[in-house]
Amino acid sequence: MSLLQIAEPGMSTAPHEERFAVGIDLGTTNSLVATVRNGAAEVLLDESDRKLLPSVVHYGEDGSITVGEGAKEFARTDPVNTIASVKRLMGRGSEELKNHRYMPYDFVHGEGMVQLKTAQGVKSPVEISAD
Repeated sequence: MSLLQIAEPGMSTAPHEERFAVGIDLGTTNSLVATVRNGAAEVLLDESDRKLLPSVVHYGEDGSITVGEGAKEFARTDPVNTIASVKRLMGRGSEELKNHRYMPYDFVHGEGMVQLKTAQGVKSPVEISAD
Protein backbone atom coordinates (compact mmCIF):
# COMPACT_ATOMS: atom_id res chain seq x y z
CA MET A 1 0.00 0.00 0.00
CA SER A 2 1.40 3.42 -0.91
CA LEU A 3 0.85 6.64 0.91
CA LEU A 4 0.92 9.85 -1.09
CA GLN A 5 3.17 12.37 0.61
CA ILE A 6 2.91 16.08 -0.03
CA ALA A 7 5.43 18.59 1.29
CA GLU A 8 5.80 22.35 1.17
CA PRO A 9 8.27 23.59 -1.46
CA GLY A 10 11.83 23.28 -0.19
CA MET A 11 10.90 20.87 2.60
CA SER A 12 11.59 17.17 2.43
CA THR A 13 9.02 14.51 3.17
CA ALA A 14 9.65 12.18 6.07
CA PRO A 15 8.86 8.49 5.64
CA HIS A 16 5.21 7.74 6.34
CA GLU A 17 6.16 5.73 9.41
CA GLU A 18 7.05 9.01 11.12
CA ARG A 19 3.93 10.93 10.14
CA PHE A 20 0.25 10.30 10.47
CA ALA A 21 -2.39 11.05 7.91
CA VAL A 22 -6.09 10.56 8.39
CA GLY A 23 -8.82 9.82 5.94
CA ILE A 24 -12.41 10.82 6.60
CA ASP A 25 -15.31 8.92 5.11
CA LEU A 26 -18.05 11.52 5.29
CA GLY A 27 -21.20 9.48 4.99
CA THR A 28 -24.77 10.70 4.76
CA THR A 29 -25.83 8.70 7.81
CA ASN A 30 -22.53 7.85 9.52
CA SER A 31 -18.91 8.92 9.16
CA LEU A 32 -15.61 7.42 10.22
CA VAL A 33 -11.97 8.37 10.43
CA ALA A 34 -9.03 6.07 9.66
CA THR A 35 -5.26 6.23 9.50
CA VAL A 36 -2.52 3.95 8.21
CA ARG A 37 -0.37 2.29 10.85
CA ASN A 38 2.30 -0.28 10.03
CA GLY A 39 1.05 -0.42 6.46
CA ALA A 40 -2.55 -1.25 7.37
CA ALA A 41 -5.64 0.93 7.58
CA GLU A 42 -6.94 1.37 11.11
CA VAL A 43 -10.29 2.97 11.95
CA LEU A 44 -10.01 5.43 14.83
CA LEU A 45 -12.48 5.10 17.70
CA ASP A 46 -14.43 7.90 19.35
CA GLU A 47 -14.37 8.62 23.08
CA SER A 48 -16.88 5.78 23.63
CA ASP A 49 -14.84 3.26 21.58
CA ARG A 50 -17.25 3.35 18.61
CA LYS A 51 -16.01 3.24 15.02
CA LEU A 52 -19.02 4.87 13.39
CA LEU A 53 -19.88 8.48 14.16
CA PRO A 54 -23.45 9.50 13.29
CA SER A 55 -23.35 12.36 10.78
CA VAL A 56 -25.30 14.69 13.08
CA VAL A 57 -24.32 18.11 14.46
CA HIS A 58 -26.13 20.14 17.14
CA TYR A 59 -25.54 23.88 17.58
CA GLY A 60 -26.34 24.96 21.13
CA GLU A 61 -27.61 28.38 22.15
CA ASP A 62 -24.62 28.53 24.55
CA GLY A 63 -22.12 28.26 21.68
CA SER A 64 -21.48 24.54 22.12
CA ILE A 65 -21.19 22.17 19.18
CA THR A 66 -22.08 18.53 19.78
CA VAL A 67 -21.50 15.83 17.16
CA GLY A 68 -22.35 12.18 16.71
CA GLU A 69 -24.34 10.20 19.26
CA GLY A 70 -24.55 13.17 21.61
CA ALA A 71 -26.04 15.34 18.87
CA LYS A 72 -28.70 12.75 18.05
CA GLU A 73 -30.10 13.23 21.55
CA PHE A 74 -31.09 16.81 20.63
CA ALA A 75 -33.09 15.80 17.54
CA ARG A 76 -36.39 15.67 19.46
CA THR A 77 -35.90 18.69 21.71
CA ASP A 78 -34.14 21.06 19.28
CA PRO A 79 -34.65 19.81 15.70
CA VAL A 80 -33.95 23.19 14.05
CA ASN A 81 -30.41 23.26 15.47
CA THR A 82 -29.75 19.51 15.09
CA ILE A 83 -28.61 18.89 11.54
CA ALA A 84 -28.58 15.31 10.21
CA SER A 85 -27.72 14.00 6.74
CA VAL A 86 -26.49 17.43 5.62
CA LYS A 87 -24.53 15.73 2.85
CA ARG A 88 -27.83 15.50 0.96
CA LEU A 89 -27.89 19.32 0.77
CA MET A 90 -24.35 19.85 -0.52
CA GLY A 91 -24.21 21.65 -3.81
CA ARG A 92 -27.97 22.18 -3.92
CA GLY A 93 -29.66 25.51 -4.37
CA SER A 94 -32.84 26.43 -2.56
CA GLU A 95 -34.86 25.96 -5.78
CA GLU A 96 -33.93 22.25 -5.68
CA LEU A 97 -35.48 21.73 -2.24
CA LYS A 98 -39.06 21.24 -3.31
CA ASN A 99 -39.87 19.04 -0.30
CA HIS A 100 -38.00 21.10 2.27
CA ARG A 101 -41.20 21.48 4.30
CA TYR A 102 -40.53 17.93 5.53
CA MET A 103 -37.21 19.04 7.01
CA PRO A 104 -37.26 20.88 10.34
CA TYR A 105 -34.45 23.26 9.37
CA ASP A 106 -34.63 27.01 8.93
CA PHE A 107 -33.32 27.46 5.39
CA VAL A 108 -31.81 30.70 4.13
CA HIS A 109 -32.69 31.00 0.46
CA GLY A 110 -30.49 32.92 -1.93
CA GLU A 111 -27.86 32.55 -4.61
CA GLY A 112 -25.65 29.48 -4.60
CA MET A 113 -25.76 26.60 -2.17
CA VAL A 114 -28.59 26.55 0.34
CA GLN A 115 -27.69 27.75 3.85
CA LEU A 116 -29.19 26.81 7.23
CA LYS A 117 -29.91 29.25 10.04
CA THR A 118 -28.75 27.85 13.39
CA ALA A 119 -28.41 29.13 16.93
CA GLN A 120 -24.81 29.96 15.99
CA GLY A 121 -25.55 31.80 12.77
CA VAL A 122 -25.99 30.84 9.16
CA LYS A 123 -24.06 27.72 8.12
CA SER A 124 -23.48 26.05 4.77
CA PRO A 125 -23.69 22.26 4.41
CA VAL A 126 -19.90 22.28 3.95
CA GLU A 127 -19.36 24.14 7.26
CA ILE A 128 -21.71 21.79 9.07
CA SER A 129 -19.87 18.76 7.68
CA ALA A 130 -16.56 20.26 8.82
CA ASP A 131 -17.90 20.53 12.36
